[in-house]
Amino acid sequence: MIRSRSSLSPGSRLRRLGPLGLPALWGAVAATWRLTCPAAQQPGVALRVATGVVFLGVGTGLVLGIRHGLARELRRMRVIAHATQQALLRPPAPRIDGLTVAAGQLSASRGAVVGGDLYEAVATPYGVRVIIGDVRGHGLAALGAVVAVLGSFREAAHDEPELGGVLRRLDRALGRHLREAAVDECSDRPGRAAEHPAAEEFVTVLLLEIRPDDEVLALNCGHPGPYRIGRRVEAVSTGDPLPPLGTFPLPADLSPYPCARLSPGDLLVLHTDGAQDARDGAGRFFDLEAVLAEAGRDPCPPPAALVRRVHGALLRHTKGRPADDVALLVLRNDRPRIPAQPAEPGLRRTRPAPSPHL
Repeated sequence: MIRSRSSLSPGSRLRRLGPLGLPALWGAVAATWRLTCPAAQQPGVALRVATGVVFLGVGTGLVLGIRHGLARELRRMRVIAHATQQALLRPPAPRIDGLTVAAGQLSASRGAVVGGDLYEAVATPYGVRVIIGDVRGHGLAALGAVVAVLGSFREAAHDEPELGGVLRRLDRALGRHLREAAVDECSDRPGRAAEHPAAEEFVTVLLLEIRPDDEVLALNCGHPGPYRIGRRVEAVSTGDPLPPLGTFPLPADLSPYPCARLSPGDLLVLHTDGAQDARDGAGRFFDLEAVLAEAGRDPCPPPAALVRRVHGALLRHTKGRPADDVALLVLRNDRPRIPAQPAEPGLRRTRPAPSPHL
C-alpha cells in the first residue's frame, strides 16, 4: 500500500538539508569578517573591490557546486521514479496469444507517467483476460488503489476459472486497501476512519475475456464500453453495468455477458472516461468515436499507431492540458484465418445416390 505520510527518518532529513549548510556558514563568516575585522573597515576603494570579488567568486563557486549536486540527485530520483512507474503500469506484451496489443496513458499530474487509470492484458488457460479501470479522482493520489487492483488481477486472472471469480478477488483486494488506508490516515482520530476520503474511493472496472474462438465476454462495473473497429466503428454493449467496486457488494450472480466476436483483423479499443470527457477551451467534448472512425479508414491500423493518433488528437483538443487521466488499450486480432476444409469425396453426399434402374 502507498502511504501518504512521510516515512523519512530524522537522519534522512538532515542529509537533505546538508547542502544548505555551506552557504549558511559562508554567509555567517562573511558577515562576521565584514563587521569585526579591522582590515575590512579601511576606507580604501581597492580593498573593498578586492574583498567583493573574492566573496563573489567563492560564493558563486559554492552555489554552482550545490546546484550541480541537486541536479544530479534530481536525475537519479527521476530514474528511480520512472522505473517504479513502469513496474506498476508496465506496457503489455506486444503479442498475446495471437493478439497484437498496445497501450498508453496520459496522466493529469505533471511529470507522472501513471495516475488513477489502470490496464493489463494477460494470456491464461481460459483465454486472454483484459482489465481497464479508473480510480475515483486522478493523479498520484490514486496510486494506492491502482496497486491493489492490478496486483490482485495479475494473480486472479490465472487462478480463477470463471471471470466472475476474478471480479470478486478484485473487489476483496480493493476493500482491504480502502480499510487499511482509512485506518492509517485516521490513526490519530480513533473511531473516525470512515469519515476519511479513502473510505469513499471506488474503481470502475471493465473485465474482458477473449476466448480462443474469438468470442468476447464482459463484466462491467460502471466503466465505459469499448469500441470495435472492423468494417465500421461501433460501440460494443457490455450488458447491464454492475456498481463500481468499493460502492456496493457485488451480486451473487456474476455471469459474463457475451458482448461481441472479434473477427480476424478487427480491433477492440478500451478507454477510460477521461478520453470522452476531455474538453477544449470552449467546453466542447472530445469526439473519440470520430477520431477512431478516421483512423479506421486504413485497413488494419497498427494498435500502437492508433494509440499515438488518439493521444495526439486529445492533446491538441485540450491544448496539452488534460484535466483527467486518459488510458487506452487496443487489441487487434491477428490470429490466422482457418479456411473451411472441403469434405472428403466419399463423405460429400449425406444420402445414397438414387439407383439408375428405378
